[in-house]
Amino acid sequence: MLETLKTLRERATWTGFVAVCIAGTFCLSIWIFAELVDDALGGDYLVQEEQIMRAFRHADDLAKPLGPPWLVDAARDMSAMGGALVLALLTLFVVIFELLRGRRRAALLLAVATLGGLGLSTGLKHGFHRERPHAVPHLTTETSASFPSGHSMLSSVVYLTLGSLVARTLKQRRLKIFLVSIAFFVAFLIGVSRVYLGVHYPTDVIAGWTAGTAWALLCWTVVSWLQGSTSEHEASQTHEPQASR
Repeated sequence: MLETLKTLRERATWTGFVAVCIAGTFCLSIWIFAELVDDALGGDYLVQEEQIMRAFRHADDLAKPLGPPWLVDAARDMSAMGGALVLALLTLFVVIFELLRGRRRAALLLAVATLGGLGLSTGLKHGFHRERPHAVPHLTTETSASFPSGHSMLSSVVYLTLGSLVARTLKQRRLKIFLVSIAFFVAFLIGVSRVYLGVHYPTDVIAGWTAGTAWALLCWTVVSWLQGSTSEHEASQTHEPQASR
């Protein structure tokens, strides 16, 4: 009996901790994004942003990035991990995999998060319509608007959603934390690669991170709530016949 109570207390504490972290991260992400819309788009950080972008290049030749020659290819490869085609194929394969496993809610979560994130990213780009930076020559071709960074936003959505889906199947908390941390780290590297390639201002990337994280957390919370409501409803229907007897 005591062991059961202890287990329930530990689970409740962990569940509460996760809920607080999700709520705090969501609110912080929304606040940062709103501040960037208010300040960054007005040019408040433009001088500092251009200095950061030039810091990745040689002072005597802004077309030449710092680091060994292979670093540019590595940055392009990292950037491609946040590209629409890569994320679309990854999402499609995982959705099919989850459907074959019979996990329809997991498939729905990933599909809604990705498609919704894509629509939200496109809408925000068209709405704010910020031009691409001209502080340094671009090392890859881009034609869409700059704010927010679509690569940063969609990578945050997809990798964070994937990390949370896999984490829910694990029992060890350190493995859960590791997977979610990896998701954030991958999105971080993708965002940095966009600045290194000269196609985004740093605030574009931060806006993409925060918007993507907020959207992923919102989708995950809604699906978890719906799943919990369905489980409670099924449990109540199971106990009703027994009670009537």
